[in-house]
Amino acid sequence: MGLIAAIRREYLFISGMTATLKRIKHIDPNSNFLLVDEMEQAAKRYAKNTAFVMGDQSWTYGEFDAYANRVASWALAQGYGPGDTIAFFSHNRLEYVAIWYGLSKVGVIAALLNTQLVGKSLAHCITVAESKAIITEPELLDEAVKVNANMDTPLPIWSLDGPATDAQDFDAALAAASDQPPDINIRKDLRARDVVLKMFTSGTTGLPKAALITHTRAQRYMNTFSGVVRAGQKDRMIIVLPLYHATGGICGVGTSLLTGGALIIQKGFSASRFWDEAVSTRATLFMYVGELCRFLVNTPETPAEHKHKIRAMIGNGLRPDVWKRFVERFGIHKIAEFYGATEGNVGLLNADGQIGAIGRVPWYARKSFNIALVKIDPETLEPLRNENGFCIKAGLNEPGEAIGYIDPSDARFRFDGYGSKSETQKKLLRNVFKKDDLYFRTGDLMRYDRHGYYYFVDRVGDTFRWMAENVSTGEVAAAFSTFPGVSQSNVYGVEVPGYDGRAGMAAYVPVGEIDYAALYAHLSEQLPVYAIPIFLREQQQAETTSTFKFRKVDLVEEGFDPEKITDPLYVLDRKAGTYIPLTKTVYGKILSGKIRL
Repeated sequence: MGLIAAIRREYLFISGMTATLKRIKHIDPNSNFLLVDEMEQAAKRYAKNTAFVMGDQSWTYGEFDAYANRVASWALAQGYGPGDTIAFFSHNRLEYVAIWYGLSKVGVIAALLNTQLVGKSLAHCITVAESKAIITEPELLDEAVKVNANMDTPLPIWSLDGPATDAQDFDAALAAASDQPPDINIRKDLRARDVVLKMFTSGTTGLPKAALITHTRAQRYMNTFSGVVRAGQKDRMIIVLPLYHATGGICGVGTSLLTGGALIIQKGFSASRFWDEAVSTRATLFMYVGELCRFLVNTPETPAEHKHKIRAMIGNGLRPDVWKRFVERFGIHKIAEFYGATEGNVGLLNADGQIGAIGRVPWYARKSFNIALVKIDPETLEPLRNENGFCIKAGLNEPGEAIGYIDPSDARFRFDGYGSKSETQKKLLRNVFKKDDLYFRTGDLMRYDRHGYYYFVDRVGDTFRWMAENVSTGEVAAAFSTFPGVSQSNVYGVEVPGYDGRAGMAAYVPVGEIDYAALYAHLSEQLPVYAIPIFLREQQQAETTSTFKFRKVDLVEEGFDPEKITDPLYVLDRKAGTYIPLTKTVYGKILSGKIRL
């Protein structure tokens, strides 16, 4: 790297971090300046600006705040107050943020429920959140009623959009409520370290966990990114992610809402319609997760993709194989990739657009970050320890699990945990580098380079052993997804009788006909021999969470058995240099050892 490039790198890092620190310097867990106070200030400051747009509906900041005041009045009239929790079960809508904001005005906590939840999972989330009522909408009312009827103590259900047979009319109740701000003394005993929202992990494995979002944490999420992208009153942030998830619902919302800009709320994401929507809504900012970008680069070219006004985007999970293609095709050069978990205490931010990096910690700023990478035993998935019983740090460019030092007195490094104490304990790591120190386990493998850039490698457990080597599912998926005939790929390891470790398998969605010899040649150029998938599974549609994370548990359990799987299956034939159909006969020969992998 030349001198000019190095100077530019440091300038962008320092200016980006300075802008961010300026935005979050007021946040103090011991203060009584809450998220709701900050949002009320913005509502007053930008009262006449457009705050929310959805379809042909829109609200100014003043109208947004007035609706929230009605929600607060309703909550008080129902007898709810500081510390109570109300479950909110709704798709993206104009009123979404105003409802949880209004509840927070009187200290009530909103539990934001994933709209994909049904049955046992939905009941679990309502219960662990300790909800006292449910607010929902007609589209989800039947599921809420069905689940509620089977709960030990059924809860009051309120439905938006007018009268409903099995619920009370939320709109009518609000129409009768005051739009004046509630008495501020109602929340006078609350501090920024107290909980304002309960959000839920994606549930890629097991039941979702309730993450406790304090005012402090939400303030950090809502303020962190506006400085890096220079968000202001003229910006219009398009939100296609679910508002019950932190990336869109807190990070994206805060970036515009606290700086006087407008939020363009979409009910969901459509790759084929996205650029038309971006043009028609005059969007200037975009909140993404990586898979959205992968979908977009795999769609046919449209005139609208050259007419949009999006100048910057913020998000996470943008893999290097998609990043460069996305920038070149769509012309959005300001990408603020970040790393963070809803409940975690480790945060990174890529302020200068280094392709593939999730953030940077240069040598001169290490004391300002709490992150460390430790070596992991690939079999037990536990940190390796030295002869003194302490964890071993990963070296330069060496994968290690990211952990974050927990400091309850520092708003940046707190870990507020989950609703379940047992789930909280599973994420804690003690006696890490010295006696009695305490760290948060992210469950993510990363590496860093000599310039301090951090790169995501994989989830702990998504790395598997094959041919006595460690295989990263993320690395394989990246190589697989750059083949022209593939739109989505989900890589995992499956057990094969008679073999140590796990054989690589890729489930993918094809685009047209696949030339399997060409695919094998492509993978051979991209990957070491041990990392090339042994088995392939062709799917019509990938199974993902609502935030586009792939689900692997069922795929791993089904393995490569054609008796269990109706999707087309293939197995690698190295001698022929291609993949061949995995029939029941071939499957039997693999199990008997007649075919060696």
